[in-house]
Amino acid sequence: MREGASIDWFVKHWDELTREEVYDLLAVRTAVFVVEQRCPYQEVDGLDRRAWHVFARDGGGTIQACLRILEAENGTTQIGRVLTAHRGTGLGRTLMERGIRAAWEKTDARRIRLEAQSYAQGFYEKLGFRRTEAPEFLEDGIPHMEMVLERMEYSAAGMTASFHIKL
Repeated sequence: MREGASIDWFVKHWDELTREEVYDLLAVRTAVFVVEQRCPYQEVDGLDRRAWHVFARDGGGTIQACLRILEAENGTTQIGRVLTAHRGTGLGRTLMERGIRAAWEKTDARRIRLEAQSYAQGFYEKLGFRRTEAPEFLEDGIPHMEMVLERMEYSAAGMTASFHIKL
């Protein structure tokens, strides 16, 4: 991605997505999670239909970042399928900040849960997530851990989303 490239952000529920957006989201997720990470699994899992989708397109319409937010159950929502096309640009942090804000605004959640790849623990901790007592586990051969962000802790820490992207 070239420096100074424009990014357009979207927050849409499944029912609001166009056919093109659904196709593009599934294509980029399959490219990263199935092909790049060499994890053969069922990407189309039926959960997208009850999810909010946060994604960014560049000026050419290519998806550069995305995640999904599952509707809250018992006060907990889950963020998953987090990816960025370019690492080390600040795009991941911006994506997560927008995802956290959307989770609070679009669901009645008091807590956000995610299953983080273990190597990314520090990244999520900087956003206010903390590791739970659940043991580390393998998902598709990749070490993961459960992490949570409590709404009260997020608010008390004065976390605000700054949407400046260094590209």
